[in-house]
Amino acid sequence: MLRKLCREHTNLSEEDISILEQLEQSISIMSNLVRKDIFIDCLAKEPDTAIVVAEAKPCNSASLYKNSVVGELALRKNEPAVLRTLEIGMGTTDLKATTQENIMAKQDTEPIKNNEGKIIGVLIMEKDISEDVNQSRNMEILYETTEQLTQTLLNLRDGENENNVAYNLINDGIVIFDENGICMYANYNAEELYSKLGYKDKIIGMKFENLALNEADFNQIVEERKPIAYDTNVSRLSLQIKYGVTQKTSDIYGVIMLIKDITYIKEKEKEIILKAVAIREIHHRVKNNLQTIASILRLQSRRTNSLEVKNSYYESISRILSIATIHEVLAQNGVDDIDIKSILSMIKDNAINNNVNYNNSIKVELLGDSFYVNSDKATSIAIVLNELIQNSLKHAFNNEVEGFIEIKIKKGDMYSTICIIDSGTGFDVNLVKNESLGLNIVKSIVKDKLNGVINIASDKNGTKAVFNFEN
Repeated sequence: MLRKLCREHTNLSEEDISILEQLEQSISIMSNLVRKDIFIDCLAKEPDTAIVVAEAKPCNSASLYKNSVVGELALRKNEPAVLRTLEIGMGTTDLKATTQENIMAKQDTEPIKNNEGKIIGVLIMEKDISEDVNQSRNMEILYETTEQLTQTLLNLRDGENENNVAYNLINDGIVIFDENGICMYANYNAEELYSKLGYKDKIIGMKFENLALNEADFNQIVEERKPIAYDTNVSRLSLQIKYGVTQKTSDIYGVIMLIKDITYIKEKEKEIILKAVAIREIHHRVKNNLQTIASILRLQSRRTNSLEVKNSYYESISRILSIATIHEVLAQNGVDDIDIKSILSMIKDNAINNNVNYNNSIKVELLGDSFYVNSDKATSIAIVLNELIQNSLKHAFNNEVEGFIEIKIKKGDMYSTICIIDSGTGFDVNLVKNESLGLNIVKSIVKDKLNGVINIASDKNGTKAVFNFEN
């Protein structure tokens, strides 16, 4: 039965199930020795749920159960000790629970681990709640202990109400333990949090071992006497837990535990990560689609023998690839800000590779500052630079054997500047002002997208184009 239940309702391996089967053979003896009901529970596939895979009832004394509960579920709201031990691997003693037959009981739990130290189940011993020592005496002892410690730990003797109100206004859960590891104070937020985790009673008076929400050790915290912080997941809650040591006398120490519910923060972090992944995937697909269009145009260009038509195709291909470059970087980095110098370097290479007039004797060099701009601005700058480089490669070196194109980037306080200089033959700026599609594209983008201005000067010694944009 144990193996069948584990296979159907848990994610345990065959080796782990074999370990539980070996333990199952001995729990009957244990049950008779301690005269208590003993169970083995395993974490189920459903959240906040465990399943009973084995049980043993004492022969010589009455069991709390009328029927078998093997195969039934243990819910966090009914059995918090069981789920706590399965999740954080710490045993629990004397924590209230509601059985599958709706009977109040107290549970002692101990984790069951495999050879690799992984928690594969929990061993549970249940006893009738009537076996508790006299409750009024417990409360009396707790009251006396609290009275002795509150002067130094909480300063409640002269202003009890004010301090309680102050602690309850703090968003964190606050739990204070005396030198014996007994909870002597818990604010409202702490009580609410433990209630969410299925705890039946108020936690004041409980042991540290029953309230720790991770594998913290009380004695170790006291010995080290320094703040300790953990992040842990319990049930569906993400918690940040901090421990500090309080001092009553020179050699008597207690512990204060602060619990912050960071579930909302963690959920938002996950949402941001998922959105970032989705955005990167979108950029990747856009880049691929643009490159596909460029490839189709490249194939189409091979069907013509006209150099003028080929040039038109390659100008379009270069424009498309300049935009694809931006999406490629965004897909890799996953952030909106881009290093403009690295982008312009890629644009330069693409422009050279997709220009039919380029020869190796023309040197193209990129110089200047490196800084970040957002993706929209980077796309506009990339298109402008691509057009200016293409124009230089196409028109500036018709009869020249050698030459250079120099691209300079300068970051300013409010505006940054990019300058493209070539050593070509120059051209009449006024003559081509309204005829060149490339120059019209450049002027429109600089004005409308970059909120900048562009100036082009050209003579027989070369051409210089300078444009700026807002940072």
